[in-house]
Amino acid sequence: MTNLVILVGRIARDPEARTTQGGTSITSISVVTDRPARKDGKTYKDENGYTAKESEFHRVTCFNGLGQNVAKYCTKGQLVTVEGRIHYTSWEDKDGVKRYGCEIIADKVDFLSKGRSSANEGAPDIDED
Repeated sequence: MTNLVILVGRIARDPEARTTQGGTSITSISVVTDRPARKDGKTYKDENGYTAKESEFHRVTCFNGLGQNVAKYCTKGQLVTVEGRIHYTSWEDKDGVKRYGCEIIADKVDFLSKGRSSANEGAPDIDED
């Protein structure tokens, strides 16, 4: 069995990078994807005659070297491909209510458009090794 996710979308906001006390680099991005909107089970056109779209936002977490490069080269609006796996979490909030979350743990991020600078031209594909 395989847990594999491939997303192609745009970065919704600039990456947020941090380092844990143990020295692990973690960068979080939000990737937005679109899919055709449906009414009564059918796609429909918007007021401009285009197929109406619905957007979904995906939390993506990148670790260590991958995270450092994503933080360095990616910016809001950049088109990327993310390969990774789905990770579910649960926790209790301060009021004792059980909460659930879902994120994508990235193994690879490919830059499909330019980001922070032209410096990423030499390294458009980043793998977590």
